[in-house]
Amino acid sequence: MKKISFLFALLIFACSSVFAQINKDQTVAEWTRAKAYTKAYLDAMPADGFAFKATPEVRTFAGQMLHLADANYFFISTASGKASPMGKESAEKSIAQTKEATTKAVLDSYDFAISTIQGMTDAQFQEEVTMGKDRKSTRGLLLAKAFEHQTHHRGQATIYLRLKGVTPPPEMLF
Repeated sequence: MKKISFLFALLIFACSSVFAQINKDQTVAEWTRAKAYTKAYLDAMPADGFAFKATPEVRTFAGQMLHLADANYFFISTASGKASPMGKESAEKSIAQTKEATTKAVLDSYDFAISTIQGMTDAQFQEEVTMGKDRKSTRGLLLAKAFEHQTHHRGQATIYLRLKGVTPPPEMLF
């Protein structure tokens, strides 16, 4: 079991290192694809499902998606140095958790990510930034972490769709 855990950790590290080397155009293309994939999830959920919770302890479907938006703003702002249009406001706490409002807020967060990354240079991807007090990373790796985070929460939304009797959108790797 320790060997499997070690190999898995090594694989994650290797993938993170490779992602950090991806250039601006590739990163923009991936975020554009992720936006379309997330939109397919938002479109698939019926309007009455946005207030749905899989269990009492978890976020609503809208809450999951708005959390994803908040993190997009946070990570992209931190990686780029560009101020978030949300300022310090939280989408999850300030946006109505309706299909229309949630969809707009989430897609706006992707538009911010895409346009901000388009404004960066490949050289900036290698620059080091500080997140919080003592966490340092390259801008490129922070963009990879942002991408991983939005993928994680979109993946969690699969369960919400299934529990509402909706077939999730097919995978969009390319």
